[in-house]
Amino acid sequence: MALAIEASGLVKYFGGRRIVDNVSLTVEQGEIHGVLGPNGAGKTTTIRMLLGIIDPDRGSRIVLGHDDPAQAASMIGYLPEERGLYPAMTAREAIAFLGALRGLPLGEARRRADVLLTANGLADAARQPIRTLSKGMAQTVQLLAAFVHRPALVVLDEPFSGLDPLNQARLEALILAERDRGATIVFSTHVMAHAERLCEALTIIGKGRVRFTGSVAEARATLRPVVHLVTRAAEGSWRDALPDNSTTDDRGWHFSLPDEGIEPLLTRLIDGGAGIEALSIERPSLHDAFVAMLGTDVLAGEDDSAHADHGAGGRP
Repeated sequence: MALAIEASGLVKYFGGRRIVDNVSLTVEQGEIHGVLGPNGAGKTTTIRMLLGIIDPDRGSRIVLGHDDPAQAASMIGYLPEERGLYPAMTAREAIAFLGALRGLPLGEARRRADVLLTANGLADAARQPIRTLSKGMAQTVQLLAAFVHRPALVVLDEPFSGLDPLNQARLEALILAERDRGATIVFSTHVMAHAERLCEALTIIGKGRVRFTGSVAEARATLRPVVHLVTRAAEGSWRDALPDNSTTDDRGWHFSLPDEGIEPLLTRLIDGGAGIEALSIERPSLHDAFVAMLGTDVLAGEDDSAHADHGAGGRP
């Protein structure tokens, strides 16, 4: 399949620190691709390099067939992490203005703005100044502006931040609709639930380096399923059959699924008199896999990259 984005060996320094360290990623046309990582991991800096807002110190990127991403700007919709709209503009005019900057005739941009605002429950706010809107409403307006010109590539940096659950669900539906239209969607987040529901491919970044690439299923498969066991017997020879990694609490026993599968273990537990009351096997979530991959980074707070990731400037 053709690629919407192909980046190789991206490196970026700020203040003598290597904030992005040899990041490579590919995004297929028409897919929803998540760029995941803790706060300050280098996600925003990577996205800004992909879009040509800042240039890498090393490495290359091709976006929609252009090795200079600026040449593809009219085909890209972008929601930056730092939100910003002209506060005196109405919601309708803000969307239309940003659409016109991407090449839409102003009349058509206004028509599309009306359709988008109505479809997302903001028809009554269409002619209200941005400064009078709630934070969530203003953010939704800026999100709609990223879609108004029907771009081939939509890049959303932490798009769910600040939205209430209802607007998060609306955004998820909008992302899926854009994908179904044929657009490629790239979004960054540190909230795994959105990525698990939406993404067809992932790039996980920690401390400026790629830690994982692949599908959600492949990320979850990096951890073994977990068995939860409740027995009627508290003691007995059956306990010798439990795997070495078993732990217990007031909800029962917990351990990784053995390599041999569950059936031989069940036989030993039954023969030992465990009296099995309940047993379930749970696949690890994307959140579990993410924490296992990047737990040390999260606990460390990503101190080396946090300031630079949010302060990366460059040409608009």
